[in-house]
Amino acid sequence: MAEKKIMLVCAAGMSTSMLVTRMQKAAEKDGLSVHIFATAASDADNKLESEKPDVLMLGPQVRYLESQFKRDLDIPVSVINMQDYGLMNGEKALKASLKAIDDSKGAEA
Repeated sequence: MAEKKIMLVCAAGMSTSMLVTRMQKAAEKDGLSVHIFATAASDADNKLESEKPDVLMLGPQVRYLESQFKRDLDIPVSVINMQDYGLMNGEKALKASLKAIDDSKGAEA
């Protein structure tokens, strides 16, 4: 299975960095091949172009960007559950990210 790329976006890229670490640990525990990275909203367009992620996950504090990204991108865009984000629940955030990718692939079929 090809590596999946998950991009997290928050206001400054700091709080999502900790969530990236937790998500990566959950992926390793499950034997999944994923590349997870975080960026600030101000640098999101550059990262989208250079990294070509499979899914874009927004931190709750930048949920207002959701409709713009959905309009401009052809990849799944979703807001991370506020409780999972607050608790830094990497396992649930990872599952939500992978589900968004799988759901979009099912919609294409």
